[in-house]
Amino acid sequence: MRLQEAPREQRACLKGNIPEMSVKIILVHNSYQQPGGEDVIFEQERKMLEDAGHRVVSYCRSNWDAEAYPGIRRLGLAKRTVWATDTRHDFVRLLQQEKPDLVHVHNTFVMISPSIYSACFEAKVPVVQTLHNYRLLCPAATFFRDGRVCEECLSSLWRGVEHACYRKSYSATAVVALMLASHRLRETWKREIACFVALSQFARNKFVQGGLPAEKIFVKPNFVSPDPGARTGDGDFAVFVGRLSPKKRMHTVLEAWKRLDRSIPLLIIGGGPNREELEAKAASDNLTHVRFQGQLPREQTLAAINSARLLVFASEWYENFPVTLVEAFACSTPVICSRLGAMQEIVADGQTGIHFTPGDPEDLARKVNWAWNHPSETRIMGQAARKEYETKYTVGKNYPVLMDIYKRALQVS
Repeated sequence: MRLQEAPREQRACLKGNIPEMSVKIILVHNSYQQPGGEDVIFEQERKMLEDAGHRVVSYCRSNWDAEAYPGIRRLGLAKRTVWATDTRHDFVRLLQQEKPDLVHVHNTFVMISPSIYSACFEAKVPVVQTLHNYRLLCPAATFFRDGRVCEECLSSLWRGVEHACYRKSYSATAVVALMLASHRLRETWKREIACFVALSQFARNKFVQGGLPAEKIFVKPNFVSPDPGARTGDGDFAVFVGRLSPKKRMHTVLEAWKRLDRSIPLLIIGGGPNREELEAKAASDNLTHVRFQGQLPREQTLAAINSARLLVFASEWYENFPVTLVEAFACSTPVICSRLGAMQEIVADGQTGIHFTPGDPEDLARKVNWAWNHPSETRIMGQAARKEYETKYTVGKNYPVLMDIYKRALQVS
C-alpha cells in the first residue's frame, strides 16, 4: 500500500489561510531515547505549518545527550532537569536572532528543561505547550503504577517518589518531582505559558483537576497524515499495534485469545521489554495463530492495519491520545479497545468500534468473537470510523484548530 499525499484541494485549503494569519514559529522538542508518537506528531505538525506557508524554526535536543553525564556528572544532569542554564542562554540568543511571533513547545524533558519558558516570558514571546503526556502532574507521566491506574500524585508528588515511579528509581523520581514542585512554586505553567494543547477532553479534565488554568487549555487532537486510504475488503486477521510493555497489557490479549471460539489469526506489531516473555507465553499456550512481527516502518504498519478486520487496543492506563486508534479509523478498520481514558472518548461503542472492560480477558474474548462472527456489522463500524477520521482527524481539519489556538496565544501576549 502506498501512502497518499494530502489532496490538492486540502493543500489549497491550508494555503488559503496565509493572508489571514502567517506567523514565524519556533518549534521546540526534546526527543526520548526510545522514539515514540510524540516525535511523529512533532514532525507532522512541523510539515503542516510549513506546507501552509508559515516560517518554522526547529529547536531540538535528544535525551541521548544524557549519556555524556556518567558517574558524578549525573548530579549536573539532575540540576539541568530543573533548570538548564546553557539551554536558556542558547534560547535567548535564538529568540534575539529569529524574532519569532510565538514558540510552540512539544517537550522539554530532560535536556532542554523548563528554563526556556522564562526566556520567552522576558522576551514577551507567547508560548503554546502541547501536553503529550501527564508529566506536569505525575513524575512517571502515566498515572500508572503496579499494573493499575494510580492518581496519588494529584494530591502529592512525593507519593511518586515513595514508589520510585520514574524508571523504578527513587533518586530519578525525586529529581522529576523536584522539577515539578519548583516550577509550580514559581508558577511557571500559569505565568509563562499562554495556551496549553490537550489532546482529548479526558486529558483536559485531568490537567484542570491537577491545577492548570482551565481557561488556557484547549483541545486539539492528533491527526493522521498522509491519508492511508480506506480498506477495500473485510480482512482475515486481527492486529495489535503498540509497544510491548506492562501498560499495554498484552497478557490480557493473549488470555482472551485462549478463550476464543475459533482460531482467529492475530498479528502483533511492535517491540518492547515484554516481547520475549509474551512470545514464550503464546508458545506455551499453543497459540499458533498469534504471530509477533516486531517493529515495522510506519508505512508497513498502516498497510497491516488497512488489511486487518479489526484492531485490538488493550491498554490499562490513561492513554492521552493513541494515534493508532485514529490510524485504524483512517483505514476504516474498527477498534476493540479498553473502556478507559481517552480510548472510550475516541472510540464510540457500537458505532466506530467496541469497548471491553479493562483487564478482563473474558469480556475481550466475547467482544472479539462477536465482531468476527458479525462481519456486516463490523464493516458498518469501519465505514463509520472512516467518516469520523474525515470529520475530525485529517490535516485539513486539524490546521484551523491549531491556528485558532495560536491566535489566542498572540492575543494573550
